[in-house]
Amino acid sequence: MQAAEQPAILNRDSHKWGQPAKMKSTTRSVPTTRGIKRIDLAYVQLATSESARDINRDVVLEIIRSQQPVARADLARASGLQPSTVSAIVEQLIAEKWVKEGAIERRPRGRHPTLLALNDGLVILTADIRPKQAIVALLDLNGRFLAREVVPLVSEPESSISKIISCMKAMRAGYPNRSFEGIGISMPGRVDSESQRLILAPNLKWGSYDIKSDIEKEMRLQVELTNAANAALLAELWSGKLDGIRNAVLITVSEGVGGAILANGQIVTSRSGLAGEFGHSPIDPTGPQCGCGQHGCWEVFASSTAALRYYAEIRPEEASVNIHELLHLAEEEDPAAITALTRQATCLGRGLRLVTVALSPEVILIAGDITTSWARFGPIVQAELEATMLAGSAPQLGITNDGEFARLRGAAAVVLQRHSGYQRSGSKVTRAKTSHPTRS
Repeated sequence: MQAAEQPAILNRDSHKWGQPAKMKSTTRSVPTTRGIKRIDLAYVQLATSESARDINRDVVLEIIRSQQPVARADLARASGLQPSTVSAIVEQLIAEKWVKEGAIERRPRGRHPTLLALNDGLVILTADIRPKQAIVALLDLNGRFLAREVVPLVSEPESSISKIISCMKAMRAGYPNRSFEGIGISMPGRVDSESQRLILAPNLKWGSYDIKSDIEKEMRLQVELTNAANAALLAELWSGKLDGIRNAVLITVSEGVGGAILANGQIVTSRSGLAGEFGHSPIDPTGPQCGCGQHGCWEVFASSTAALRYYAEIRPEEASVNIHELLHLAEEEDPAAITALTRQATCLGRGLRLVTVALSPEVILIAGDITTSWARFGPIVQAELEATMLAGSAPQLGITNDGEFARLRGAAAVVLQRHSGYQRSGSKVTRAKTSHPTRS
């Protein structure tokens, strides 16, 4: 890993934790004997000492997280930073309680270094909000679950958030010896990166309700909102499962269909935060009306809601079931359930053409309800994906292994990502003094 100790051109909008930022623009080759490339200076920003220091912190913290327990000397070798730079960063991370010192490593020769690891006494509250329920959890910095509870929700947002807050308060009271860094919330819609308000959530129907402010007011902790698909993708990156992959798309399948994009090693959200909304691409204008107002969007054919509709059409006399019951019926060889889920899987696979034509990723990951029966329905998705390729071979198709936990881990990773950098840490102190503390 190359050190970032010299001035460089950096992208101020980079969100890939633990890696140096990339330029926003692509470079254009200019015919020349020296192979020099021309850079459009309208789209770049010179690094300051503060931004370089922030990158170095991210690099060091990521190496500690992924290789812990690790010695300072090993950090310097892995990062390419000077030992003095590493020592200064580590001391700051220890002082801010992101990192702790552990055992002393006994080596045959030389000094016996003190090993470093993430501070598991620092924890993060998370919530995965869905239209009918929220899953509230408490995780440490290593992504380990300490507590988890399901909270039923109602259509009225104020009452639903009040129930989530009550659950979080009870969870915090159960761990009085832990230090709480903040709250990460996975949302079934798109979140504006500046205002941290929902800008698109057709299946939730909470309008412009200010979720962040209400939770911060009651919990006195900094709240970070993120899209569910982006959270799940970040969890995959955090776990190392996408090591070596630079271009991938993750598709979430639940009440709707969402997407997250990894392009050239960066999670792409776009200026408005709407990048990845493949589920609202119309594929049949004569199809059912979608929650977004259009007709025949991909998600009205490929979501869990669609599978339940297919089942109700086959068995109108049967009592309504939820998606987990439908999947269980399919495992019990119920023909109507198998037919409904097969139709969903077929539509899911066909719709992936939207992804392959637009982005041509190396990997496509599926997260959501249908993955619990992937051995049965995955081959259907794979066959449709291969049959609809424009050219060449299909991307590698896989599923996330964490299920609903991926969104919660991703929400926790967002808090760690946004709070742990040098500049972010400095701004955090200001917020704590002016409005609400970010750590309790």
